[in-house]
Amino acid sequence: MREFIVEADGGSRGNPGPAGYGAVVGDAATGETLVEAAEYIGVATNNVAEYRGLLAGLRAAHELDPEARVHVRMDSKLVVEQMTGRWKIKHPAMKPLAAQAARVFPPERVTYEWIPRAQNKHADRLANEAMDAGKRGEAWSAATSRAALDTPPARPEPAGPPGDAAAGAARARAALAS
Repeated sequence: MREFIVEADGGSRGNPGPAGYGAVVGDAATGETLVEAAEYIGVATNNVAEYRGLLAGLRAAHELDPEARVHVRMDSKLVVEQMTGRWKIKHPAMKPLAAQAARVFPPERVTYEWIPRAQNKHADRLANEAMDAGKRGEAWSAATSRAALDTPPARPEPAGPPGDAAAGAARARAALAS
């Protein structure tokens, strides 16, 4: 079964204020970024923007493989705790967003982890790019995004015993690509 890592973030410049989200879907086995999503969502609270980022990430992962397992990593303690059921969702604007997120994949195939903000730079930068684009009256574009610059894709080490020609060739190709 395929496994994805979804990293998502949302932000609001003011609370509420101009808001946007960013989401990244990565391959859990290779670390390769598969999908980036970001959007300016108008005036909203930070927490609503966080949930919108979660939804975008889960939906993008579902489009890639609806049978996958997903590990969500976010720096929003509120969203992580609410989606795991440890905290109640009291805010009326967040209840439908949480319900939508819970329906994207069966709950047994999604896990949640809180991470420090410093470990969520890629999604954070996407959210900020979306808010900047919205401020200019534009839509965020993957073609102009610089978010991936914060988080270069992880390259798995070629496997094989010493002297293995295939592994040596793979290392040479990886070195040339760098």
